[in-house]
Amino acid sequence: MNFAVGLKPLLAEARSMESLEKQLICPICLEMFTKPVVILPCQHNLCRKCANDVFQASNPLWQSRGSSAVPSGGRFRCPSCRHEVVLDRHGVYGLQRNLLVENIIDIYKQESARPLHAKAEQHLMCEEHEDERINIYCLRCEAPTCSLCKVFGAHKDCEVAPLPAVYQRQKVGGPGGAGEGPGGCPPSRPSRPSRPVPSRPVLSQSELSDGIAMLVAGNDRIQAIITQMEEICRTIEENGRRQKQHLGLRFDSLYSILEERKKELLQSIAREQEAKVQRVRGLIRQYGDHLEASSKLVESAIQAMEEPQMAVYLQHSKELLKKITDMSKVSMSSRPEPGYENMDHFSINVDYVAEMLRTIEFQTEPLGEDEADGPGDGSETVADEERLDSLEVPEATEDVGPRQKPASSPHGQH
Repeated sequence: MNFAVGLKPLLAEARSMESLEKQLICPICLEMFTKPVVILPCQHNLCRKCANDVFQASNPLWQSRGSSAVPSGGRFRCPSCRHEVVLDRHGVYGLQRNLLVENIIDIYKQESARPLHAKAEQHLMCEEHEDERINIYCLRCEAPTCSLCKVFGAHKDCEVAPLPAVYQRQKVGGPGGAGEGPGGCPPSRPSRPSRPVPSRPVLSQSELSDGIAMLVAGNDRIQAIITQMEEICRTIEENGRRQKQHLGLRFDSLYSILEERKKELLQSIAREQEAKVQRVRGLIRQYGDHLEASSKLVESAIQAMEEPQMAVYLQHSKELLKKITDMSKVSMSSRPEPGYENMDHFSINVDYVAEMLRTIEFQTEPLGEDEADGPGDGSETVADEERLDSLEVPEATEDVGPRQKPASSPHGQH
């Protein structure tokens, strides 16, 4: 189609109207100026009512206009540029009205009140012939065009009809032939004879209404699908949040099981450590007592050998010799067996458990309600505890005897 449908001029006009409206905004009430509009000495404009409000606020002691007394003038500052405005005794009523701005406001309101299609019709100009309006309809190409396009342009061999007649048939289904104007009038401009072209059916208002209804129904279906998918998204988010919480509870249960098992194994190590240390310390005390007694006996023997009196020496030598003999017969064979200090039998192997933890995966089958509500009460937790209980290394039978047998010897010695 070689014509412009008037979108660019309409957009340009809309932008210019919007720019004009911004210039007609009062800086006090932030709305369009309300007549009468007064102009200040600084050339800024205000609604007289807004100017009076500003003046009264700046001069609270100034008397009203209807007062019998003759008041003095006042002053206030322009809200746009802060220029000081000095008024006479008439106050804001002494300011000059801006009739130009008031006339522009009237024209703006008239233009804004005009219907959109009326403005658009004025701007439907041909693209090839910029000064020609689009006033006819090409029945072959099914496109609006101008008279010059029919006489000289691309539609010179086409059958045309007046634009109002085609609009009447399409919009309201009124009378009028394909090649006639309203009331059977010929086209506005004569055209040279051409080969008759069968006119295509023009879309009626009922067909257009049916198409709109179909689109609206389709939009309703799409909106319902969108709503359903949004609900699915919310459900997915809620299910994901719940499953994250359940997963965290499951792992917290595993952590508690590991901590409990760790505590039990540490207590086992601590018990055996304490028992071994107590036994060795008992032997140390036993050997220490024997060493002290032997040292005292040696000291007594040395003193007896240095005794100068023979009678005293002979009296104590026999008893001293008996004590030395008894002391030498005391057996000190109780001692920890080789490797007694070794604690390697408390080693554990967690490689297979670590491998099992690395292979934790989600169940392919959905969980039941009891299992999904919370961990800790199901068979899975019990199975985890049983597997972790197997980590404790059983005590070796050959180590029990050597540890228990010497443990009783210190009591026998005491």
